[in-house]
Amino acid sequence: MTAILKVEGLKKQFGKVQALRDVTFNVKPGEIVGFIGPNGAGKSTTIRILLGIIKRDGGRAEIFGKDPWKDSFEIHKRISYVPGDVSLWGSLTGGEIIDLFMKLHGSGDKEKRDYLIERFELDPRKNAKGYSKGNRQKVGLIAALSVDSDLYIFDEPTSGLDPLMEQVFQEEVEKIKDANKSMLLSSHILSEVERLADKVVIIRQGEIVETGTLDELRHLTRSTVILETKDDVSKMANINGVHDFVQKDNQGIFFADHEYLNDILVKATKLGTKKLEITPPTLEDLFMRHYEG
Repeated sequence: MTAILKVEGLKKQFGKVQALRDVTFNVKPGEIVGFIGPNGAGKSTTIRILLGIIKRDGGRAEIFGKDPWKDSFEIHKRISYVPGDVSLWGSLTGGEIIDLFMKLHGSGDKEKRDYLIERFELDPRKNAKGYSKGNRQKVGLIAALSVDSDLYIFDEPTSGLDPLMEQVFQEEVEKIKDANKSMLLSSHILSEVERLADKVVIIRQGEIVETGTLDELRHLTRSTVILETKDDVSKMANINGVHDFVQKDNQGIFFADHEYLNDILVKATKLGTKKLEITPPTLEDLFMRHYEG
């Protein structure tokens, strides 16, 4: 399947600072890609290059087979973008700004706009200068979601939203996913990415350190095991693949390497298994693997 967004060997330098080093990943049709990393890792720089806002120093970037720097006008007809801090015209109302964004894009669904205004609990009659950060984000999200795009690029889109509105955003993204649309989602909320993304790209200090589906990446981190046995559960402590074993009453709690899970289960069965819980690693576990230092 041909990717609609391609980044290969992308490089960008600001003075003596190398912001991006050989960044490579892609987004396929109908795929939601979570793009994660801390502040300064290179997420926003990559997105600005993809939007044609800044020029890359090396490598290759394509959206719909076109160059974002040379063909940004054509590309922008088919994408929706929301930054992490939406700036608005203070003298216009939220509703006027949403309509303006939709007009500039060249398409839009007024019924969907009205539906989203209600869902995000936005007062569209209020001047933007009186909006909080969260309400400014709502204006950007409503405008982006009210138009029919082939690719949605969100850079920390729920910044400033309360948990209820984050939930609304996630539900609307799932509808986009069901419609087979593509998305590059940069977010600091790892649970949000874990819920929505088909694939995860982890960037650190301008370099991609992991790429893949959550299932593909989970082998990199140990599962958490809670085990209760009839026989002495402490006998599990010295088995290959068991780490950080702690005994509480009749239960053993430990981390397990995936390649040794079968051996661990065989030993647990011999001890007379009464309770067994295995929790796979979360996206946060994978993320912290690369940032805990």
